[in-house]
Amino acid sequence: MNANYFERFDFFTGVPDSQLKALCEYLLDRYGLDPRHHVIAANEGNCIGLAAGYYLATGKIPVVYMQNSGEGNAINPLASLLNDKVYGIPCVLVIGWRGEPGVHDEPQHIYQGEITLELLRVMGIDYFVIDKETDAEQVDEKLKEWQSVLAHGKQVALVVKKGALKFDKQIEYKNKHKLSRERAIEIITEFTGEDPVVSTTGKASRELFEIREKRGEGHGNDFLTVGGMGHASSIALGIAINKPDANVWCIDGDGALIMHAGALATIGAVSPKNLKHVVINNVSHESVGGMATAAGSMNITEIAKNCGYATVISATDEATLKQALITVCEKKELCLVEVKCSIGARADLGRPTTTAAENKIAFMKNLGSEK
Repeated sequence: MNANYFERFDFFTGVPDSQLKALCEYLLDRYGLDPRHHVIAANEGNCIGLAAGYYLATGKIPVVYMQNSGEGNAINPLASLLNDKVYGIPCVLVIGWRGEPGVHDEPQHIYQGEITLELLRVMGIDYFVIDKETDAEQVDEKLKEWQSVLAHGKQVALVVKKGALKFDKQIEYKNKHKLSRERAIEIITEFTGEDPVVSTTGKASRELFEIREKRGEGHGNDFLTVGGMGHASSIALGIAINKPDANVWCIDGDGALIMHAGALATIGAVSPKNLKHVVINNVSHESVGGMATAAGSMNITEIAKNCGYATVISATDEATLKQALITVCEKKELCLVEVKCSIGARADLGRPTTTAAENKIAFMKNLGSEK
């Protein structure tokens, strides 16, 4: 089905998803980031709140798009705010179905894929599955059927299978920075030594894995956070508290940092002296296509400083990154380094060849905490 179908709606907010890339690129082509029509939000719960505000201000139906992994972030405001037993605020959800049963996907998507429809059933949200054979007329019929449902303050969902949406135009994503994320991670690992490293979801962890492979190193020092976007820094905090004699590194991303930015306040309040937080900032949700994050309009280092980080540094190239890492290695205090990087990855970038369970076991063994 062509993503142009969605032109009948007037307001969209969401978190980008590779399964919904056609819709995301249609929205960027049609609206850009005009907040009257399209807002890329921090997380899916944020989207639900924005949708509620739009409805309250206009009386019109909002559309919220997300990967199915975002259902968890959305459940609280869906149940306690939008639900017809509370405020009764209607909304159309568009959900990319990663990990669909019978379709090969990465391990972090398997269980989420299995329960995607069940979560909607439990929430009392009627849904319609869109696949490659679905046409606009079928979706029209379903939306007509849903008019009375929406009129009663309920929510509905279009669940989108892989390859079901298409958009003919190509969007180019780029920024002004020259340092690649992979090169930045290579440099970072030159300083981490045998220290434990927690890396964020997406291409950063994939690149870290391949850097270790290329060097002939093991993977036991690295926890690859393949799921739970936005929680790598909290995982690193939990390790740092309980391993006070080890420097603990977190390789984070701007989209992940923004998704659960409250973690910065928690980390700053605890203020572990052994946590080194490195944020790769390319102002992009690159792992799902390249759509923009809000990092271009925020000062990550100042926010971290105001949250209680003792040392904060921003780097823009190899030389400033190396100097920043020399500095934080000398510090016995909570540190954050922001690394401004370009958008893009190798076309032949692979994925970890070990399982998530194997990664956990090797990592805990190196920490001396295996059962």
